[in-house]
Amino acid sequence: MKLLTLITGAALFVAATTAIAAPAGMSGGVLADGKGMTLYIFDKDAPGTSNCYAGCAANWPPFVAKAGASADGDFSLVTRKDGAEQWAFKGMPLYYWAGDSKPGDTNGDGVGGVWHVLK
Repeated sequence: MKLLTLITGAALFVAATTAIAAPAGMSGGVLADGKGMTLYIFDKDAPGTSNCYAGCAANWPPFVAKAGASADGDFSLVTRKDGAEQWAFKGMPLYYWAGDSKPGDTNGDGVGGVWHVLK
């Protein structure tokens, strides 16, 4: 019985850490977080570098990773100036738009000509 409990616990641990490796997926044809909230990229960022801070980050909150998160595949982690780690897709940091209120909203797509959803 103890062996079964140990194996079950290990399987749950693997499943939990695997979920961390893929923090987002497609929802309604766009990249979204696990709750279906749309994620955006910023044309003024460079691969591996966020350029959205202060007022920008108030309107475009970064998609911050939980402590201990590990990335895999097309997802990576970008270290922000404050030391927080932000999820990135193919090197481009990911953000939310403060104007989206529910899963599936894409109100930030095209804002200023520099914010875009990933389809």
